[in-house]
Amino acid sequence: MSEENTLTPQQKIGSRFGRDSTAAEVISGIDLTGKTAIVTGGYSGLGLETVRALASAGATVVVPARRPEHARDVLAAAGLTPGTRGGDVSVAELDLADQASVKEFAAGFLTGAEPGTRRSLDILINNAAIMASPEHRAGPGWESQFATNHLGHYALTNLLWPALTAAEGARVVSLSSTGHKLSGIRFDDINFDAGYDKWRAYGQAKTANALFAVQLDALGRDFGVRAFAVHPGGIMTELQRHLPREEMIAAGWMDENGNVDARFKTPAQGAATSVWAATSPALEGMGGVYCEDCDIAEPTVPGSPEARIRGVDAHAVDREAAAQLWQVSADMTGINAFAG
Repeated sequence: MSEENTLTPQQKIGSRFGRDSTAAEVISGIDLTGKTAIVTGGYSGLGLETVRALASAGATVVVPARRPEHARDVLAAAGLTPGTRGGDVSVAELDLADQASVKEFAAGFLTGAEPGTRRSLDILINNAAIMASPEHRAGPGWESQFATNHLGHYALTNLLWPALTAAEGARVVSLSSTGHKLSGIRFDDINFDAGYDKWRAYGQAKTANALFAVQLDALGRDFGVRAFAVHPGGIMTELQRHLPREEMIAAGWMDENGNVDARFKTPAQGAATSVWAATSPALEGMGGVYCEDCDIAEPTVPGSPEARIRGVDAHAVDREAAAQLWQVSADMTGINAFAG
């Protein structure tokens, strides 16, 4: 079978869910008993709702957190403690901006199985992110949004590869957004050394999240691992913590009284597409596509009224750019599960 015949078309498949569906609705009837999931950023906003849905279906969920005690407090307040919702929820320390921390977390997860066995990972949801943050450098001088949103998850996924391949039909979900429309990958200046722009940096990171799914799926499908990129929709969460109130008012995200625009989703609705991509039987045998509103997204129609808020731009699903980004990421981190 040729590679072209194994590619999933970037077009809707007629999901029975949509923009207003919630995570609880899309996972209804799905049994994840005996399955293990990791959800980065799983203790706030979309991540918390994602963990809630997966645990309700019986999954064992691990929540990596930069502040593990805070994460445990939040999860406990939400009733997400071991065994309380059908699946166990636990927390482990991880700072995605710190490659040493990523390696430590992955090593701890992989060695957590019984001696002589391989620990398996059925679902990996790369959910955590920072957005439009002030200029900051991570590691050896990497731009922080690219380092956290992309390189941290790139390294994490590669390091967890043995666990993903040990599962039967594992899925990896990479959270992108319409932010990808703000910038492609700046291969000539990925770290914004020539001048920082917080929104272009965010756009590049979100494009990277989408391209990561494209290339991971191309590399992983022969091992039974499929990958999807997801746009959750506009949701008011802690992701906006770096944005001044005045900027959000000017953008039309809220009014002067703090009332959020009606176009925004609730966190439960925002988590639905991630949960759908991670668990839906309708996606069996598919992968490498960008999803929105609980379906595969259509390609952006340039110049259309919805071009800025809907669909996926060509540069975010370009297979050549995806392969190039993978190699650049491998060179930057020194990590590549597929090397050799």
